[in-house]
Amino acid sequence: MYNPQPSIIFLVAVVVLSAIEYRWRVRADRGYDLGALGGTVGTAIGQFLFKSLLNGTIGVAMLGVFALAPVHWPLDDWRTWLVGFFVLEFFYYWQHRLSHTIRWFWASHAVHHSANELTLPAAARLSWTSGISGLWAFFLPMTLLGFHPLLVATLLTLNLQYQYFIHTEAIPRLGPLEWILNTPAHHRVHHGSNLEYLDKNFGGVLIVFDRLFGTFQSERADTPIVYGLTKPLTSNNPFVIALHEWGNLIGDVRRADSISGVCRALFGRPGDASPRNETLDHRSSPEAAIDQGGSGEVVPTTSVA
Repeated sequence: MYNPQPSIIFLVAVVVLSAIEYRWRVRADRGYDLGALGGTVGTAIGQFLFKSLLNGTIGVAMLGVFALAPVHWPLDDWRTWLVGFFVLEFFYYWQHRLSHTIRWFWASHAVHHSANELTLPAAARLSWTSGISGLWAFFLPMTLLGFHPLLVATLLTLNLQYQYFIHTEAIPRLGPLEWILNTPAHHRVHHGSNLEYLDKNFGGVLIVFDRLFGTFQSERADTPIVYGLTKPLTSNNPFVIALHEWGNLIGDVRRADSISGVCRALFGRPGDASPRNETLDHRSSPEAAIDQGGSGEVVPTTSVA
């Protein structure tokens, strides 16, 4: 999708608040993995380049579907933007949820869950392959309902920019806002690899659809959050971060001994791709233990969505 470019104000806020968070983490003796930060920056650069290559094609597809819509909501009416906000939140919730439960989509989305500490820059660990895997297609029904692709792209960009600022441990619970908004506390849960926290809190700006559809989990004082994948990805190489789960998926497809096995490897729940994973929790996702000795061997293990 042809997302509007980030504003200068947003970029300045990212730099300033990330620097403040760094200082806070160091003073609070929480540590700060600068190697992981470098991996995140490299991954973000790659994501920007791949997105730039595909946005035009995706935009044409969105406009094509929009042309088929029986009605068109006027862009110059504030009510269109208000209704569009809630509609996009609904589609975003289901896109995000299915990104955790369908292996093909998880291969792209696993990138975002690979950071082993939750910091503001970790929000920029985004997929290089979401345009190829088709995650953008979840918003095609919205254009068929008559919402202009520019509105969809703008609201989605604002949705993701909002979420940048909830990738942090520096902000405590926010009182009554916890009932409505996706807050830092709720998003910390989403990035947890603890069994209690797996596949929870998929909302973008709002948390209401998680409450409605049974995927809400509050942050628990008695269960400290362990971030990242259940099999931690320790490499800071952007190519490993971006592509490791695709390597696992291809490996499971090659090992499949039947058509149903291939389909399960491609479209089943992450973690259910092969007999060796049948005893694993059905919400877990296969990830790679990367050989740090340089052999490049990928060993299927388990990880979290």
